[in-house]
Amino acid sequence: MFSVRPKKHLGQHFLHDRNIAGKIAGSLSGASSNVLEIGPGTGILTHFLLENEKLNFKAVEIDSESVSFLLDHFPVMRGRLIHADFLKSKPDDFFSEPFAIVGNFPYNISSQILFKVLDYRNMVPEVVGMVQKEVAERIAAPSGSKTYGIMSVLLQAWYDIEYLFTVNENVFIPPPKVKSAVIRLTRNHKQTLECDESLFTAVVKTAFNQRRKTLRNALSSIIKDKDTSTLPFMGERAERLSVDDFVKLTQSLQ
Repeated sequence: MFSVRPKKHLGQHFLHDRNIAGKIAGSLSGASSNVLEIGPGTGILTHFLLENEKLNFKAVEIDSESVSFLLDHFPVMRGRLIHADFLKSKPDDFFSEPFAIVGNFPYNISSQILFKVLDYRNMVPEVVGMVQKEVAERIAAPSGSKTYGIMSVLLQAWYDIEYLFTVNENVFIPPPKVKSAVIRLTRNHKQTLECDESLFTAVVKTAFNQRRKTLRNALSSIIKDKDTSTLPFMGERAERLSVDDFVKLTQSLQ
């Protein structure tokens, strides 16, 4: 169907269902008229984004074969298509103002893309992305869930998360071995977390790295000589704490 060969090392699974592509494009809320597509591949989503004249649209693609294909099939992309690695780029490589992100994210770097978004959260008000279903469930999981973890807390601290819809394997070339899902991240109104944010991140990561232990034991390397009787949540496991609970715990550790 395509003259571009999907490359396993790039995690490429090309979407070929136009209805799904249209639903993804239509899931952008309009939080920003600047929109960046990550990994357009063969351009099935690109087609719908280009149709929306209200968008100031650009795309970033690491694969030179895909870049050539896109420029051949979408000549209007000249000047809008950036041949680069998103993970090694900075926001001002794309836009000088806030911009939304959309894409069928490569499975092997979807988590890295979202952690990169966190670094530039004040430039990215919205993300609509397709990821592995398992990753989507983890990101959207509430506290108390077995899938609730590091990504859940760190992303939910700054974004409202919506699990939009599930996508079957047969709409991709080649079909992946797992189902996919589309999620939407919308920047919340927090400008700070009212705690030391680097310590917050360390507490969350350390707590979940030994998630079967109570926080008194899981956080021993951070607590050190502190009197744990004065610290909240010490008898709980990490998965029981909400984002706000982790903020309170971090405040007590500062």
